[in-house]
Amino acid sequence: MNFGAIIIGDEILSGKRIDKHFAKITQLLGARGLRLSWAEYLGDERQRIAATLKRSFAAGDVVFSFGGIGNTPDDQTRQAAAEALGVDLLLHPDAEREIRGRFGDEANPIRMLLGTFPRGVDIVPNPFNRIPGFRVRDHHFLPGFPQMAHPMAEWALDTFYADLFNRNPVVDKAFLLTGPNAYESALLDLMERIVANYPALRLFSLPSVGEDGQRRHLELGVEGEVALVNQAMEEIRQEVERRGITWQWRA
Repeated sequence: MNFGAIIIGDEILSGKRIDKHFAKITQLLGARGLRLSWAEYLGDERQRIAATLKRSFAAGDVVFSFGGIGNTPDDQTRQAAAEALGVDLLLHPDAEREIRGRFGDEANPIRMLLGTFPRGVDIVPNPFNRIPGFRVRDHHFLPGFPQMAHPMAEWALDTFYADLFNRNPVVDKAFLLTGPNAYESALLDLMERIVANYPALRLFSLPSVGEDGQRRHLELGVEGEVALVNQAMEEIRQEVERRGITWQWRA
């Protein structure tokens, strides 16, 4: 299964707040032998969010959506999800119970909006303050606050996707290449050969440039199953040595 992330909020796109969700979801997935396939940043625009969700629902991916499920006018994610699913919004009984448990006699209709979700969803429990998110069709809608959203995302991974953890352990290895021929265009033929010979691996090429604009080194490597990675790296090593390129293992 592919894993995706949708990070929502005008405050992130404007730079008023720094996104912390992308780094965390990649960390949570990586610790379980999984990886993020895609990510999108969206503002609080209902139609754009709904269009994105229609695509991701149709794709069948596992998606973590962060932000926009509050009860203020700028929060549009709940409404957009309902539109994408073609359903109405209603107060979820499990969410109502959690909100009443959190606020007691102060659980007024305004606060109950926090538990008004698209029809047919399940809640995602919130260990921080009991205001839940919701999940439907492998999409998990979480608050924008990292201290709430990140434990909720971890709970969802461990509860619903444990059978996918570390199914195909992967490693990545790389050389740091230096010298006059250690640049991408000069090694393009080698890269294309590695991609063709090892279609199950992911090749990456990361040039490094100093403050003076001069090339420092090229990081060239592959990611995938251990035996194939070792085989591909040996092929790369032999070829760069043949070309007189200095190499060392990336730390």
